[in-house]
Amino acid sequence: MNEPLSLIEYNSRIKRLLYDSSVQECWVTAETSDLRVSRGHCYLELIQKNEQGATVARLGAVIWASTFAQLNAYFANTTGKQLASAMKVMVKVSTNFHEMYGLKAVINDINPEYTLGDMERIRREIIAKLTADGIIDMNKQLDWGLAPQRIAVVSASGAAGYGDFCNQLHGNEFGLKFYTCLFESPMQGANTVPGVIAALDRIAAHEDMFDCVVIIRGGGSTSDLNSFDNYDLAANIAQFPLPIITGIGHDRDVTIPDMVSKLHVKTPTAAAQFLVQCGAAQLDRLNALATEVVNSSREAITHAREQLAYYGNFLPLSAQKLVETSRAKLMNYTQAIPMVLKSRISNEGIRLQRYVDIAKAAAAGRMERERMRLGSLADKVTLLSPQNTLNRGYSLTTLNGHVVTSATAIGAGDRLVTTLKDGTVQSIVEQ
Repeated sequence: MNEPLSLIEYNSRIKRLLYDSSVQECWVTAETSDLRVSRGHCYLELIQKNEQGATVARLGAVIWASTFAQLNAYFANTTGKQLASAMKVMVKVSTNFHEMYGLKAVINDINPEYTLGDMERIRREIIAKLTADGIIDMNKQLDWGLAPQRIAVVSASGAAGYGDFCNQLHGNEFGLKFYTCLFESPMQGANTVPGVIAALDRIAAHEDMFDCVVIIRGGGSTSDLNSFDNYDLAANIAQFPLPIITGIGHDRDVTIPDMVSKLHVKTPTAAAQFLVQCGAAQLDRLNALATEVVNSSREAITHAREQLAYYGNFLPLSAQKLVETSRAKLMNYTQAIPMVLKSRISNEGIRLQRYVDIAKAAAAGRMERERMRLGSLADKVTLLSPQNTLNRGYSLTTLNGHVVTSATAIGAGDRLVTTLKDGTVQSIVEQ
């Protein structure tokens, strides 16, 4: 059995082995985790994950204060972000092993282009997912109102950009009235995404009260704007039921929310200018319509006056002509009346004589017919007279002056008188 080593001797041998190794200084790709800054030093862990997201390697690392300020500024200027956890990085490390503190990687340099490429990859993935979900252009397809005046604003209350927006909007040169309501949200840092989404949810609950939404943030470092490149935030903006204007950062900055909103402007001031221009355009349209109405009214009045003047000149001549025409007609009627009356009387006399002749002929025909009818009736009367009946062999029996027509009317002892054509016979009924 070899002589046992003390712990410090064992650590010293490990240290000698590491310093003799080819991995003493090399470039490493990894993901940052648990990054913190203390007294100017940056402490973090470098980790590697497999395709399933499980960590398969881990190494503690440090960037000493003498190096960290320079590396972080270089990294931020290139990528637009401060060095933070959950970033893909390419760093140049050297191995540091201390007998007391153990193994640690010291970061001496960083390649921001590697991280920038990964950030761009993430942006492309977000845009591709929005496109695949079919929502990337939904907010762009919404229609503006004629003149949006009721504005829901998502911003930080004390932000300079919000103040610039309100001053530009409410102090516009046209005197247009706008009604703004602020829905506060953090506009930088880790709380940006949940804060803006929560503000949009509050606006959506009262969407009938607003014409559009303005999401504004003033200038700042590009790294402050990277928190806006988030799928959940972009999806909320893309599917929002009201048109959204984004005015985030500077003209050079284009975030993913800028790509999916109805309108992207370069600054909060530009957002206010756009709304003022919309109102001014409608004001110009109203003024043009008012001018058109006035001009049309003037033309109608002028035309009516011309017609009135024409009728004023025409009516006296027309009335005089009408009077002369009526007088001539009256004279003609006066001269024609006697002749017409004479002709009418002559015609009516002829008609009357014709009616008289017709009446006479009708009366004569009627009298002849009545005479013939009376003759016929006389013949019937003569034929049916009692004497003619007796002459034909019939007799007539009476009782007490009444003609006997039934045997039941006669009783024993009655005295009957029977009339014949040549005399009468009296008899007494025995039975």
